[in-house]
Amino acid sequence: MEQLPGSDALFLAVETDTVYAHVGGLTILDRTDAPAFSYARLVEIADERLRAVPRFTKKLRPVPLDLDRPYLVDDPDFEVERHIHRIAVPPPGGFRELADVVGQLYAQHLDRRKPLWEMWFIEGLEGGRVALLFKTHHAIMDGASGAGLAELFFDTEPKPPARLVAHRSPHPSARRDPGVFLLAKRGLESILCTPFRLLRYGFQVARQLRVMLPYLVEPEMPSVTGVPRVSFNAPLGPERAFAWISVPLATVKEIKNHFHVKVNDVLLALTGSAVRRYLEARGELPEKPLVAAVPVSTRSEGDASLGNQVTATSVSCATDLGDPAERLLQIHKSATKAKQMERAMRARELSALGDAAPPGLIHLAFRALAGAGLSVPMNVAVSNVPGPPIPLYIAGARVEHIYPMSLLLPKSGLNVTVFSYCGQVDFGFTVDPKLVPDPWSLADGIPIAISELQERVMAPRARRPPRPRGPARPRAAATGRAARPAPRG
Repeated sequence: MEQLPGSDALFLAVETDTVYAHVGGLTILDRTDAPAFSYARLVEIADERLRAVPRFTKKLRPVPLDLDRPYLVDDPDFEVERHIHRIAVPPPGGFRELADVVGQLYAQHLDRRKPLWEMWFIEGLEGGRVALLFKTHHAIMDGASGAGLAELFFDTEPKPPARLVAHRSPHPSARRDPGVFLLAKRGLESILCTPFRLLRYGFQVARQLRVMLPYLVEPEMPSVTGVPRVSFNAPLGPERAFAWISVPLATVKEIKNHFHVKVNDVLLALTGSAVRRYLEARGELPEKPLVAAVPVSTRSEGDASLGNQVTATSVSCATDLGDPAERLLQIHKSATKAKQMERAMRARELSALGDAAPPGLIHLAFRALAGAGLSVPMNVAVSNVPGPPIPLYIAGARVEHIYPMSLLLPKSGLNVTVFSYCGQVDFGFTVDPKLVPDPWSLADGIPIAISELQERVMAPRARRPPRPRGPARPRAAATGRAARPAPRG
């Protein structure tokens, strides 16, 4: 029996009818050269590999009245087949039809009576492709550990050697349930310590604010009180929609090297440009720059454990600047200052709010703040998760793309999460369709934005004077072959 840490339990406490705290990924598979790939084979592989991750076979055991953080206990009824479902998209099976199905599946809470994950095997796509939609509650996994889980679940070659798997019984060996009275006793003991924990947490927050203040007055940092509000900054509804796009990682790195910035700065700039174009088309571009909430992993290198080890910071999207190069450089300055502030804050201990207060109290406070119209001072959440640089397979089917999906924060109907995989950058746009009616228009802005920056990279080369040539040489006879146009970025 494992009690959830406060950083994990917090994601359970903030869930409501319209706030879903699960994350996911939409994987597109090409099974052309994989005759052995099938739904039945997928279930076998999942049963073999996910049983090796204890959190995927455990279910929640809440404390009575939510007086303390819940526990994870072995699920005696665990069957992987109860978590993997099969569905097909309607004809013609294009990405728009797939997106409609994915949005409906994503707008459903995970069943808390079972381990907090599920997978959808989606057939009927054009070209004989198959999609896998994986949903996992944020309480058991963050983005970085999700990338590690992908490497566990998939193979690095089409025909891998057999994996050594420890023998497991069909059902996990469930330990004796602690019982209601024992959990209630622990909850009462915890609630007696709550005032002291809240007092300590208050002191820690005050100390963190003292660290933050010198940074917040810097011109590169977004103003906490001056965050503009746009159409997608409104109360969330229960629906979700999804769109996606991919761009070459090599082009992103070329832009990064030219402007001497970070890859994450380029991704933020592409997002900022796409959002700016979207708001301009709607006639609602604010004069002040939009603000992005950017998660920052606190994991040490090589740590692939599940759970949440993440904090967040705010970065200007520089949407007030019309020039794409100036926008990128301004984002770089803002992100650099935000990282400096985050490192300074991390040097001071700060307990998770979930460790300081019981889940029931956090849930009530969260609903009260949402009802009062208060929210985090940001417009959009933008996250970057590095993935494997090599191709992945499952039962011989090749993974073409992994489009990430994430949660929407209150009063922010837009989340942009980026996953780099095998030489490409996959953007996933998770939205509330009532607040963002056409997420594909946002996705379509990413290639436009990268072309704008790529033109700036190529422009200095075009302006270079021609190199001096030596004596003229006899020219070979023309072959009659037309020059092949250079590929567009």
